[in-house]
Amino acid sequence: TLFRSTPLVLLPLLFALPPKEGKCLYVVLLMAIFWCTEALPLAVTALLPIILFPFMGILPSNKVCPQYFLDTNFLFLSGLIMGAVIEEWNLHRRIALKVLLIVGVQPARLILGMMLTTSFLSMWLSNTASTAMMLPIASAILKSLFGDDQGDDSQVHRPEEEKSAPVQENGLHSTPAETQHLTTNVEKEVGDKMEVIVLSHAESQKEKSYQAKIWKGFLISIPYSASIGGTATLTGTAPNLILLGQLKSFFPGCDVVNFGSWFVFAFPLMLIFLFLGWLWISLLYGAVRIRCSKKNKSELRSGAEAKAKAVIEEDYRKLGPTKFAEKAVLFFFCLFAVLLFTRDPKFIPGWASLFKPGFTSDAVTGVTVVVMLFFFPAQKPSLKWWFDLKALNTESYPLLSWKKAQDVVPWNIILLLGGGFAMAKGCEESGLSSWIGSRLQPLEDLPPTVAVLLVTVLIASFTEFASNTATIIVFLPILAELAIRLKVNPLYLMIPGTVGCSYAFMLPVSTPPNSVAFATGHLMVKDMARTGLVMNLMGVLLLSLAMNTWAVSIFQLNTFPEWVLLPLDNSTSLMADVLNTTSSTLTPL
Repeated sequence: TLFRSTPLVLLPLLFALPPKEGKCLYVVLLMAIFWCTEALPLAVTALLPIILFPFMGILPSNKVCPQYFLDTNFLFLSGLIMGAVIEEWNLHRRIALKVLLIVGVQPARLILGMMLTTSFLSMWLSNTASTAMMLPIASAILKSLFGDDQGDDSQVHRPEEEKSAPVQENGLHSTPAETQHLTTNVEKEVGDKMEVIVLSHAESQKEKSYQAKIWKGFLISIPYSASIGGTATLTGTAPNLILLGQLKSFFPGCDVVNFGSWFVFAFPLMLIFLFLGWLWISLLYGAVRIRCSKKNKSELRSGAEAKAKAVIEEDYRKLGPTKFAEKAVLFFFCLFAVLLFTRDPKFIPGWASLFKPGFTSDAVTGVTVVVMLFFFPAQKPSLKWWFDLKALNTESYPLLSWKKAQDVVPWNIILLLGGGFAMAKGCEESGLSSWIGSRLQPLEDLPPTVAVLLVTVLIASFTEFASNTATIIVFLPILAELAIRLKVNPLYLMIPGTVGCSYAFMLPVSTPPNSVAFATGHLMVKDMARTGLVMNLMGVLLLSLAMNTWAVSIFQLNTFPEWVLLPLDNSTSLMADVLNTTSSTLTPL
């Protein structure tokens, strides 16, 4: 019904606005509603500009179609392929178990270890894949700590197919296998005989309540840290790359946002948010409080913690010695990160300065590294292999096969990114962005620091109910025009809007990681709402702090940049006004 009624309801826009702007706004709102309600699959909705822009006279097809394969898309694709090869050789699992062994098995430390590991993996893998990989490990540890039946008391009973649906929808085929492997291991460990501690009824109830809260704290920390970790790198989550792509569309001269500069800004923010989030979750769910007598603590919990450590050690031992393929993947992963970071770090000349300006980009770097994965051998070759021509005839397996890449890379996200870039291009060429900007005139007197806070709160609230990718696609053109109206650096509003749309913690439907964790059956909506509200507030305040401190020097936010004033094909009267009224710099924010 929504699919049929929405185009008819939006028809008046074609007559109420100037012709070109009205047609573009019609397409934008149609896509936004379809994305938010999923009346069509997200990737299918992303293809609508290829149909509607040419037929409605907004943009010719030779300008629409290239938006689906910008260099930003290839940077994202290289990150997805790197994540695929890490999963292929279980390097992520080895890293996760090693970190847990290092931090220890006390509940607060384990939650910290889970959050650190998940956020690190989420910097390079998709947020959903990181969550789905860590949840079985968390469940195995919890079962060794509290026994198999602990989750049943606090479990929210829902149909089994509903529990597994979010995981299946995202195509995470490796999750059931990991769960089965870990569960089998835990059942053997938990089945061992241990000393029985006799507790009174009151003490037993108190201990059960404590265990139920710890269980929830474990599970809820994983999707939250995945969402936070994804903000630390440009390739960590789709909204970051949409920002990069739309900057190149609206402001072609903007070159201050790249992998290195973004990492310097976002990584400290991620670490601070993770630490405060860990404190909040640990306090809320009792991981740092003693809930029973000291004697029972030493006898009952110490034994359980020892068993949990044994489970982790046994699972790590079963991985065996580090294989040549794992070492090779680790090498290419480090090469991938280092080359991206050092290409043009801004504070020192990068290796890109050795080449013709403008010829290399983060996409070139990423694709160069991942291409090597398709021919580098998975087994250690002898020295003779490199020089013996006959060796080429012998069968050898690369670190990653193209069939594997086809199976695990979410190609629909590439189309989703392209749809966002095509929408932005249409807004720019049709003049819709300028028309929206002219309607923002009442906000011109708003202090920039207040504008940042309001923008972050608005987008963080909106993305609780809508896809973060769809949210940022719709809001970025508006934020760019608002920044020009306020006569501040557009990045001052666009960056907090981008990061803020990843801060969706309150509802299971807010993000796929939240859905995956909720599908375990141990969390209720009120658990996420109560925990996520404080997480949202912390995220908004920390982001506002970052934008007004270290981000100012990284992105030159205290100036009105020249790249905003560069003449574009669709120059507007708004740009002319800014040129007449604004000097090359502004007073510091």
